[in-house]
Amino acid sequence: MKRIINKASNHKQAGEWDVKQLLEMSSDQRLEVAKALRDRFFGKDNMDVRKSRAFSKRPRRS
Repeated sequence: MKRIINKASNHKQAGEWDVKQLLEMSSDQRLEVAKALRDRFFGKDNMDVRKSRAFSKRPRRS
């Protein structure tokens, strides 16, 4: 993943650049970035939330 830095003059410019960057990325690129951030903050051995839910299903209360 290549890091890109943008130094904006104000908040409006920063927001516009942020939206432009997201629109230019493919869905696969966004997933790759999300996985890299998840691995960086939670560790690579951390179980995916979708997989962990299968182990913690409890009956619903009525």
